[in-house]
Amino acid sequence: MKLGREIAALVTGGASGLGEASARRLAGAGVRVAILDMNEAAGARLAQEIGGLFAPCDVTDEASVDGALEAARRAHGQERILVNCAGIAIGKKTARRDRDSGAIEAHDLASFRRVIEVNLVGTFHMTAKCAAGMMAAEPIGPDGERGVIVSTASVAAVEGQIGQVAYAASKGGVAAMTLPVARDLAREGIRTACILPGLFDTPMFKGLPDEAREALAASVPYPSRLGAPSEYAALVQHICENVMLNGVQIRLDGALRLAPR
Repeated sequence: MKLGREIAALVTGGASGLGEASARRLAGAGVRVAILDMNEAAGARLAQEIGGLFAPCDVTDEASVDGALEAARRAHGQERILVNCAGIAIGKKTARRDRDSGAIEAHDLASFRRVIEVNLVGTFHMTAKCAAGMMAAEPIGPDGERGVIVSTASVAAVEGQIGQVAYAASKGGVAAMTLPVARDLAREGIRTACILPGLFDTPMFKGLPDEAREALAASVPYPSRLGAPSEYAALVQHICENVMLNGVQIRLDGALRLAPR
């Protein structure tokens, strides 16, 4: 897909982290970008900075998604790019024993469901809604492409660590649905790809002590540092531009393989 002002994009979770970097990168390539996020202050500020649009959106709520899509399409027309970056993480074991009291506690169902709802169901929800919109649009380019969907999984999808059962399950689902979605939409000229980031310098790591950040960086074989969100965004742009990338899971991790903890 050739990027430019005739192309509109949506970025969920676009107010910070990997989503923010993706929004900036696509806007820098001339794309009209709509930022969908629940953080209204940060989202509106970024939209103003990059000349885009902010629409408040809870990816788990159908009315919220429909309202955000309506606002984005009214301003920019039918999106040809969707970048799914909205997500949450928790740290809980499947079951745990309290070191002091010896009491045993099972992982609560509510928090597990919430992670699945946001990360997996939310990604599917946006993918299905945007795919339907793309299908109604006219094909563009020599290959008759209608759109591209980039989703965010994690290396935890295949190497989930202790305490990551909910997160790993959600991201494993995102990765697993990539190929079936690509096959579902292939005849309509709509591509999909999934990025599995390793350790990236996102707000999730901002609150860690310097020693912890340094230890995490040292665990990456090469380059031995946290990934920059701009490097994730560069891959998003390449996926959008390279029409042969379809139905793929791409690790972006500096050869990192996660240890149990």
